[in-house]
Order: sequence, then structure tokens, then C-alpha cells
Amino acid sequence: MLDANLKQQLQQYLGMLREPIELVASLGDGPKSTETRQLLTTIAELSDKVTASFDGENARKPSFVIRRASDHDVAVTFAGVPLGHEFTSLVLALLWAGGHPPKVDEKLVQQVRELSGTHEFDMYFSLSCHNCPDVVQALTLMSLFNKGVTATLIEGGAFQDEVERRGVMAVPAVFKDGAMWASGRMGLEDILAKVDTGASARAAEEMGAKAPFEALVIGGGPAGAAASIYLARKGFRTGIAADRIGGQVLDTMGIENFIATSYTEGPKLAAQLDAHIADYDIDVLKPVRAAKLTPATELGGYHTVELDNGAQVKARSLILATGARWRSLGVPGEAEYQNKGVAYCPHCDGPLFKGKRVAVIGGGNSGVEAAIDLANIVGHVTLIEFDTQLRADQVLQDKLRSFANVDILTNAQTTQVTGDGDKVNGLVWKDRASGEEATVALEGVFVQIGLIPNTEWLKDTGLDLTKFGEIKVDERGATNLPGVFAAGDATTVPYKQIVIAMGEGSKAALSAFDYLIRNEPVEDIAQAATTHEAQVA
Repeated sequence: MLDANLKQQLQQYLGMLREPIELVASLGDGPKSTETRQLLTTIAELSDKVTASFDGENARKPSFVIRRASDHDVAVTFAGVPLGHEFTSLVLALLWAGGHPPKVDEKLVQQVRELSGTHEFDMYFSLSCHNCPDVVQALTLMSLFNKGVTATLIEGGAFQDEVERRGVMAVPAVFKDGAMWASGRMGLEDILAKVDTGASARAAEEMGAKAPFEALVIGGGPAGAAASIYLARKGFRTGIAADRIGGQVLDTMGIENFIATSYTEGPKLAAQLDAHIADYDIDVLKPVRAAKLTPATELGGYHTVELDNGAQVKARSLILATGARWRSLGVPGEAEYQNKGVAYCPHCDGPLFKGKRVAVIGGGNSGVEAAIDLANIVGHVTLIEFDTQLRADQVLQDKLRSFANVDILTNAQTTQVTGDGDKVNGLVWKDRASGEEATVALEGVFVQIGLIPNTEWLKDTGLDLTKFGEIKVDERGATNLPGVFAAGDATTVPYKQIVIAMGEGSKAALSAFDYLIRNEPVEDIAQAATTHEAQVA
């Protein structure tokens, strides 16, 4: 099950255990139970601080508890086999249960310890989901560091009947105390903000009390990360306000065009961005989103950004790098059935549709790649493209057409997503040539029709935007507002690519540096004027 390299790595990690741990499995007769037994047996053989037993009584089979030998209340439960993207989560669970301290902000760990009451979480993940590990690891930490929190982390593919019974059609999906509670990627901060009702107010008060920044970056994707690093290296007091570090990169699976790196994955690159930011004296404000901009009224003055938690933060210069998000179809039924059959991440949610019928909307590279990915998992794929022909690279088109379980509809407009009230059961499309409508019966719809910039909050601020909502920038990354710069997918710069966003973020930072050294702060100007008046008197 684990190759020699993984075994060696795991043995090294298990050498960090400070206390003995126990693995208690509840198994059935199927192949997943056999895999679980093999996995736990292997782990126990790699460390004398780990024991495995197979007499558990959990109704979910296979499942296993990781618990501290000296205190069985320090525990977390996995149902299914947490390999694939969740292997790291398994390793961290073993380490934390064994007393190894987490590499997490101590303030967050303390917040976990101080949570009151009881909180019972069931969380569903898929082994191919790159958004799931953050949630799995956050709930694992909470379960192991607060005895009032219990977490059961469930591989959806191993419990298909349960997934269908509870209406889980997208992962990560989190149930709390038996009821659906949250879906989508979340970090520890996000979960604590939902559980600890006073956390947001405390964070807002702390952020609002900060002294004005010389440079504030809005957005934590590749452009924002690069901008903050370049500014901090210039010695300016720099802040970065972001919902999450990594941005859209976190939703990207394989990356093969990041120069000098043959292959990486979005979450790994995002973690590297986060670590690089941490190398510098950069004040990271998260998880927050910008809600309102009040530009400075005079050169050298302060721009004010109001965050979604109510805090107001000031800065002499701004770099707007808010990125973009998946564009929605905007048809009846899409919003109603989001996470009930309508999805935007084939890597995350594809395994939940094993053997079923799905549609992919969009014939560009993203859409065709999604259809290829899904064709290996689901029963049938219908790809629907608005244009008269697919727009993806020819090599991708050829690969797609090689699948027997794929139909391609071009010059077709999706007009409605239909459902039974609980989940998707089909969609309606119109032939753009004849005007005739047809219905496709299916269980899932994956939307892959491009991006829309996250700039709604910048309307009516005096900032120049295009009709598509992109921020207009010049060759230096400057906007029409003095001291305000922009970079990345939210701007008019063509070709929305990671490497381009990083370059544009760096360029905008250098332009902000030039602005800052050429324009004195308003308080310095006022002080100089006061001194001059005193000298004249």
C-alpha cells in the first residue's frame, strides 16, 4: 500500500512522536477494510510508540480512531482510507495525537483550547480533492486540542450510500451536530470564526487599531504575495489583507507552466507563497475581504479600506490584487442547486459522481480538461460549448474525442438547470442555429466558462474599471488614482497566468515604492509647514 519511499518518510515522522498513540479500527469484509488493516498494520510496524488493534465498534466500516494512549479523549476518527491528498493529513493527525506541536499560529491553537461547549463534526472529503486537506487538518487539530470537539473525517467514495442519503454533492462538506454547516475550502481561522462567535469582533478591533501602513496589499494570490514581498524588502511597513493566501491557485490542480518548476500543484505553491511571506516583516490580515475603498483626498494622504469584518485600515499606497473567481452561468436553477449537483471543481467533486451522468459547460482548455478528467470517473459526459467550435488546444480536443462515453454539443446555449428540489436531474439547452430546445437527463453540472474579476467593491470609488469590471492599469501597474496600483487577474493585463501575475505584482510594488519615495506623508508635510511658520515668527 505504501511504497518504500513513503514508508521511509513516515518512519522519520513517527520518530517525532513524544507520547504513545493507539490506532483502533472498525472493519468489515470489503476491500476498503482490507486496505485499512494493511495501512494501520504498516504504521504500527514503523514505530514502537504506535499500536494497532482491530476490535473497534464504530458503525462506519472501515474507520479508525487515532488516540493518545494516556488520554483516550485526545482523539480523531477517520472513516475510509486517508491516502491521496489526505496522506499529509493522516501524518499530522498521528504527530499531533502523539504530542508533537503543530506549526500553527499559537494564538489560533489557544483559541481552539478556549472554545467552550461541545461541537460534533462530520466532514466529507474525496481523495482527489485539493481543497479538502485544509478542512480535514483544521478539524483534526480542533478535535485533538479541545476535548469538547469531536471530528469524524469521512472519505465520501467509501460511503456512497451515506453521501447520497445526506445529500452531499460537493466536497469538502461539513456537518455540525448532525446538520449541514458549511461547504467549500476553509482554514482553521475560517472555522473558528464560525464557531467562536466573538472571534470576528475581536479580530476587527485588533485590525482597526493598527497604525497606518505605508503600503497595503489587498489580495493574497500570486500577484498580492509578490507585491507584499517586494515592498517589505524595500523596508516599508507593509500589510496584506486576504481571504486566503494563494487565492485562485488553491483551486488549481496540476501546474506545468510555472517556469523552472516542471510540475507542482496549487495547494503546494500556495503554501510556498505563505511561507515566503512569513520570511518578512509583513502584517498578514486574514481571513478578510475588502468591502469598501475611500481614496485619499490629497497627495501623500491615506487611503482607507473597510474590511468585511467592519475594521477600517489606512495606507499611503495600495496595491489591488483581488484576483478573479469562476464565472457562473446565470441561468435558472444554477444557484438553487449549487453544491447539490452544480459544481465548479471537477478534481474535488468528480469522485462523488462515479458512474453517473454529468455535463461540462465550456469548451476552452478548462472545460475540455475537466471533461477528460471526468470521463475516467463518471458514466457519461456531455460537453456543451456556446461557440460553433471548441476553443481548447487541439491535443486536448483529440484526447476528449477518444472517449466513448463523451458527447460534444457546440453552438449550444445552456438555458436552465433542472432538479427535483433536492438535487440536479438535468439541464435544458438551446440549439443557437435552429432555436430548438432539448433536455439532457443527468446528475451533475460542472461549470467551466472562465473568470470574473473580484472588483464589485471598487465601483463608485472613482477608480477606472472596464465594462467587464477589470481595473484599468498602465504599463507601470498604476491606476488613475494617485498611490493606488493594481496587479493580477483583476486588471486589464492580458493572459491570466500565475507567472504573469507574479511579475505584475512585483512591478506594481516597485511602482508603489517609487510613489512613496517621491511623495512625503501628509503628516510630514504638515509638520514641515508648522516648523517653517514657527521659524518665521
